[in-house]
Amino acid sequence: MRSGVKVAIVGGVFAVVVGGVGYGAYNVLDGLNGGEGGGDGTDGKSASAEVKTGPVTAAEIDDTTKRFLKAWASGDAAVASQLTNNATEAEPALSGYRESAHVTAAVITPGPAVGTKVPYTVKATVSFKGKSKPWSYSSELTVVRGLTTGRPLVDWAPAVIHPQLTAGASLKTGEASTPSIEAVDRNGRVLTKEKYPSLGPILDALGDKYGAKAGGTAGIETWIESENADRPDKTLLTLTKGRPGKLQTTLDANAQAAAETAVKKFSQASVVAVRPSTGAIRAVANNPATGFNTAMQGKQAPGSTMKIVTAAMLIEKGVAAADRPVECPKDVMWQGRTFHNLGHFSLPDTATLTTSFARSCNTAFIKLIDEVDDETALAKEARDVFGIGLDWQTGVVTFDGSVPEATGGEAAAQYIGQGTIQMNALNMASITATAKNGTFRQPILVDRDLDGRPIATASRSLSPSASQQVTNMMRQTASWGTGKAAMASVGGDKGAKTGSAEVDGQATSNSWFAGFSNDLAAAAVVQSGGHGGDAAGPVVAAVLQAGS
Repeated sequence: MRSGVKVAIVGGVFAVVVGGVGYGAYNVLDGLNGGEGGGDGTDGKSASAEVKTGPVTAAEIDDTTKRFLKAWASGDAAVASQLTNNATEAEPALSGYRESAHVTAAVITPGPAVGTKVPYTVKATVSFKGKSKPWSYSSELTVVRGLTTGRPLVDWAPAVIHPQLTAGASLKTGEASTPSIEAVDRNGRVLTKEKYPSLGPILDALGDKYGAKAGGTAGIETWIESENADRPDKTLLTLTKGRPGKLQTTLDANAQAAAETAVKKFSQASVVAVRPSTGAIRAVANNPATGFNTAMQGKQAPGSTMKIVTAAMLIEKGVAAADRPVECPKDVMWQGRTFHNLGHFSLPDTATLTTSFARSCNTAFIKLIDEVDDETALAKEARDVFGIGLDWQTGVVTFDGSVPEATGGEAAAQYIGQGTIQMNALNMASITATAKNGTFRQPILVDRDLDGRPIATASRSLSPSASQQVTNMMRQTASWGTGKAAMASVGGDKGAKTGSAEVDGQATSNSWFAGFSNDLAAAAVVQSGGHGGDAAGPVVAAVLQAGS
């Protein structure tokens, strides 16, 4: 594969045609030479010569088309370009057809004109390093009258050469820069984008990065190469297939299948599962499955799932403990901003931090800001303990979370996962894994031994007491709190945290859910899904059941 994601042309656009006439088989028509052309707006006539005006005639369309196509098919780019209204751009493009695309034979057959447009078929042969393959496709050209010469000319556009060709792009034939891969899960089961659609962008990215290291060999292809880095190359013809190299991933086929099925129940959803003890990513799924990898690159406020980090920070600061009472009024004001609980509920003064965590009481966490007396404490906890914002090297491009230092009302909003905090399902799965394990293990998709890449490490572990207390609070949330219904089907040692995040422009909040079962942690987000346990919860539960 070359840079970017390749898009194969499918659906029978190109038919294989055997044979072809070499470039030298055509003679250039009499009267066509480098001194007579319309490409620069002049044709060598004297200034007093009469310039023809009006629409091009049927005879002119027929004659110009045949002369242009014959010159192009015979390989004479200079002559063919002079029969266009932009010889400067046409000549290198037509020359590249032979020199860069390595088309060694071509028969171009025009069809009946439709107005000034003439369709035609191309039956060509592409040859590279002793490998040849026939290539057939259709395109069209338009004949116009030259603005200054009055001569009938082909209206130049890259699509004249190939219908998929655009400005700034070019046709190339050669070896793919990296071999393809056969990705397998941790047990050696083959992973394909056809069976696991969400893995499409990930497998393409892994192929680009690790194709050569995985021991494969490159194939020979004809492709459209774009100058725009954001636009993928398009493979048009495969002369020889390369031998894919086998790439071992950390994924688990069972967990991946469950994740793919779970996210399809919602129009926009993503989920990631991570093994706390190692950081191995077991599943990644998105709906929609193609395009942007929201699960690993998204940036959204995580709502109350962030209370996992907030609770850890409060406990480590010594201002709260799982079994100590905290106030949970129905609403609270902090530096001009009012915060309230869902439905404006409150809890008795005897309610502990565990109860407020399990019931997802926002005000209990915000009221403790005064006692922390450090508005940067949450950002430090997220970075130094949970690895958020460090340079994660998973094997593909990821967004690694952001908890910027904040003051005033923004700092208060961060305590409950709103404001300037940005996360994705990968980040929240990792946070859950760190709480469970006690130490941040950077998520990975492929073993670091394959390329020796540096793995991010947090500056310290979560204190054993804080890890135990936060994990126990998550267990209570799954047992009788807001995560009970979603986690009812999950067995073993389990814990959870729900979250709802308000987003500007959305009538319904995003649903977030983070949970663990034994040595597997997962997190999901469902856009406009409402409360955490309602939508994202069942997605996480399905993955935990399959992967534990």
